[in-house]
Amino acid sequence: EEWKWMGSPVWSHDGMIAVANAHKDKVKLTFSHGARLADPDKLFNAGLGGNAWRAIDFFEGDRINERALKNLVRAAVDYNRTKLKRKAPAGTRA
Repeated sequence: EEWKWMGSPVWSHDGMIAVANAHKDKVKLTFSHGARLADPDKLFNAGLGGNAWRAIDFFEGDRINERALKNLVRAAVDYNRTKLKRKAPAGTRA
């Protein structure tokens, strides 16, 4: 976890996974490659029109599906690892 962009927490693993932003009425958790991730539990509820980012808006009183959120984070890590392997020059290990 790092703090960037006006104090927003950013989680990374072989590249950025997600950033959180506090708003007056919600907390937005944005996945940098969310459009490329499977979301079988339909957690993404914001930023659905873009070709890269997807977000989850959490409102006070919302119940969080921890299992589904963990699976989404794992999928983001796997995506970053796969992306890193594709970028690695021949003869090197990612």
